[in-house]
Amino acid sequence: MALVAGETSGDLLASMLIQGLMSRWQDASFVGIGGPRMVNLGFSSWWPMYKLSVRGYVEVLRHYKEIIDIRRKLRCRLIESPPDIFIGVDAPDFNLELARQLKEKGIPSIQFVCPSVWAWRANRLEKIRQSIDHVLCLFPFEPALLNAHGIDATYVGHPLAQVIPEFVDKNAARAKLGLSSSELVLAILPGSRASEIDQLTTKFLEAAEILSKNHSSLTVMLPIAPGLRSRIQRLAKRFSNSIHLKLIDGQSHDVLAAADVALVASGTATLEAALFKCPMVIAYSMPWISWQLMKRQRLQPWVGLPNILCGEFVVPELLQSQANPFALASAVEDWLNHPIKIVRMREKFQTMHSILRTDTITLATDAIEKILAR
Repeated sequence: MALVAGETSGDLLASMLIQGLMSRWQDASFVGIGGPRMVNLGFSSWWPMYKLSVRGYVEVLRHYKEIIDIRRKLRCRLIESPPDIFIGVDAPDFNLELARQLKEKGIPSIQFVCPSVWAWRANRLEKIRQSIDHVLCLFPFEPALLNAHGIDATYVGHPLAQVIPEFVDKNAARAKLGLSSSELVLAILPGSRASEIDQLTTKFLEAAEILSKNHSSLTVMLPIAPGLRSRIQRLAKRFSNSIHLKLIDGQSHDVLAAADVALVASGTATLEAALFKCPMVIAYSMPWISWQLMKRQRLQPWVGLPNILCGEFVVPELLQSQANPFALASAVEDWLNHPIKIVRMREKFQTMHSILRTDTITLATDAIEKILAR
């Protein structure tokens, strides 16, 4: 079986899916492009995943030739030695075109994670129909939308809703991280792509610096995605004397479980924070040209997954120029000063958690088995 995951969240989803596939087909082998979680399960990654971990028009253009060359070489290898099935895990800009080319050669293709056509770029629906045999959807409203455009789809729920407990032991998480119950803990998750790290890390840490002036017990926890430690250490160096900062490798779930509040880059991490019922401020920043192009294709007023799923601004979103240190610090302070807002937020996210909590991997594996049976 061939899989392609293009970023940290895709690596997590794909690793969980691989475990389900291995339990059903013990002799299955897995090749393509993936991250460390997939590799630890025996996955053979022909290129490092970080080569695909770029977002935004300007960023993609910088790496366009290399990404296109990787896709061409991957396509040739898969056509030369055809897998039973190709599974694209998120990364639709890379995976949909590859899937279309493989489908033309008789290789069935599945997309795990529906491209967010309900949020922006609805014109991709026709591309999905041409490229994909079946879409595994993480959110309950997606199959009906895809079916209306002639695309087969199955709602499988979000695996994170099953992995993350509905009720978290905050004290246990703090003990695991060496934190006391009296500390005010701010989690900082600036993303898993290099471009996100460069755009948001300093702004988040400057916001923490502002907050630390009013909260002497503030501890800042920054979980680092694989391969990004040196980059983050460089950005964080000047804050070593102004804030109590702890950089830790991975353990983002432990950090979110332990945190009082979080600053989070828009993406899968916002959903993780919501499932941990952690008060958060969602932020995003990208080059001006990328932002101008992307915002014209937005179909909804929200960009954060928790707000999109709830259909309202349950948590604040600060984008582009709004994502400045003073505004970020003020939004964090607002959570700390209004505990009743946290109670209401947790009620909404509890409902969302229950809806997304299914046996995702079994449902996904069942759907894949039906495609293979054809």
